[in-house]
Amino acid sequence: MQVTLNVNGQEVSRDVEPRLLLIHFLRDHLRLTGSHWGCDTSNCGVCVVWMDGEPVKSCTVLTAMADGRSIRTVEDLEQGGALAPIQQGFMNMHGLQCGFCTPAMMMTGQALLDRNPDPSTDEIREAICGTICRCTGYENIVRAIRWAAENATENTEVSV
Repeated sequence: MQVTLNVNGQEVSRDVEPRLLLIHFLRDHLRLTGSHWGCDTSNCGVCVVWMDGEPVKSCTVLTAMADGRSIRTVEDLEQGGALAPIQQGFMNMHGLQCGFCTPAMMMTGQALLDRNPDPSTDEIREAICGTICRCTGYENIVRAIRWAAENATENTEVSV
């Protein structure tokens, strides 16, 4: 079937199988590999992207269900060579170790900050509870999101 989605501000159209999961469409068809694929059961949460501005686990959404919708992936956080505060927070506060859950944590954290620019620690923990991190114990992830809240107007040039 033919689908058309707006992905990171760009309209894309493709012929896809009706049963194709959104995570596979993003990774395999569009080569947007920042969002990770973990469990295929919605338990781990590492596949979070935004659909029409709301975080969704993309292993639970068929690409056909996203037809005509707006999808935003972690690749869209960085703008014009500048890291978003959420990305800088993860760097500064050591909010990642293996990095497998990091894109989903950043997308979920940013969605929280868009709704609530000054969340409490409990609100941050509740927001990220659907994504499993096997490395960090979550403390530095919470600190990273808090850092982003406190530094929301800063963008940092990416140095390579």
